[in-house]
Amino acid sequence: MDLNLRKAILENISTNDQAQLEATIVDAIKDGEEKMLPGLGVLFELIWEQSAEPKKQEMVTALEEGVKGATS
Repeated sequence: MDLNLRKAILENISTNDQAQLEATIVDAIKDGEEKMLPGLGVLFELIWEQSAEPKKQEMVTALEEGVKGATS
């Protein structure tokens, strides 16, 4: 069986508006369920691909700060 998880996630959110997309992200983080991680990964991939280099650097800096804060 060929399961394309990325495609399934994109199809599932393809008609969502900004409020629905935000709710998806907030709920996934709030619930902390491992099964939500692939979906968040796909969403991050979309954000990354649509971002210019300065925005990417800003995200990497925020990620670094978040990782340091989570592990200290």
